[in-house]
Amino acid sequence: MDHVIGVNIGCGDGAMQNTVLILGATGRAGRHAHIAFRDAGWRVRLFDRARDDLWDAAWGADVIFNGWNPAYSDWAREIPAQTTALIDVAEATGALVVIPGNVYPYGQSAGRMGPMTPHVPTGALGKVRADMEAAWAASRARVLVLRCGDFLDTEASGNWFDKVIVAGLDRGRFSYPGALDVSHAWAFLPDVGRALVQLVEKRHSLPRFADIPFAGFTLTGLELSDGVARATARRHILRRMSWLPLGMAAPFWPVGRCLQQMRYLWDLPHWLDPDPLKKLLPDFRGTDLETALALAVAHQIDPDKPVTRGPLYIGRARIA
Repeated sequence: MDHVIGVNIGCGDGAMQNTVLILGATGRAGRHAHIAFRDAGWRVRLFDRARDDLWDAAWGADVIFNGWNPAYSDWAREIPAQTTALIDVAEATGALVVIPGNVYPYGQSAGRMGPMTPHVPTGALGKVRADMEAAWAASRARVLVLRCGDFLDTEASGNWFDKVIVAGLDRGRFSYPGALDVSHAWAFLPDVGRALVQLVEKRHSLPRFADIPFAGFTLTGLELSDGVARATARRHILRRMSWLPLGMAAPFWPVGRCLQQMRYLWDLPHWLDPDPLKKLLPDFRGTDLETALALAVAHQIDPDKPVTRGPLYIGRARIA
């Protein structure tokens, strides 16, 4: 079996090369983890579910990145079995397992979210994630949970930002799912990947179960709208998204029911505690907001389409 794609030619001087196994390399988090580890000179193995055996693929890996993420409607059925299998492998191999975490286990805990915030999940999705993390914490495996808010990606990948919020940006529309004056946590995935590699390279000094929040950007709907307008130099009309169509489809659409279940996060002011990451990576610098948003919306905009420059906000937002 040969899945090595990031060989570091410049290791030299007998230095041992680190190896990472990436599960779910075609997903959002997995794709950026792959890029970050490759660029840092790691030996990268990409797991292929169609032909690979997890035990064989994991043997000899220093790190296992768990980017497996079933559809919401399959979480309760698939995640517990995946977790059990990965715990067995991690305990046997001694590899550090990296888990892209989210804010779901906290439930409706408003405000600053961090390692000491209690897990009191709201709904079935939050309980699945809380139970998964509890299983890892109770195991003998070494684990790093890098906890993020909603993703900002550099290509369309079906997240809230590209699928809903800026889906109509090329037509001058910006649709926000929640209250416009409530803070919401966002994570720019290339920054997450870089921080992840830097944390992993300190793995021998981390606790056995490390829960590290990635603060990223904390923005209200108005601030996100303003940031996009400035990043693109294009006007858009800002509107609240209607949840009515999703609610009507929910009885017949399992994923829709799950999205409704997590609706509270759009009206719950929350942000991730930046202090743990700052203590571990004091020199880490993320991408500035305007650059991150410009990269996150680049695939949504037709560069040849005429535009009116400058912000234009309707309703509660300013007009300029």
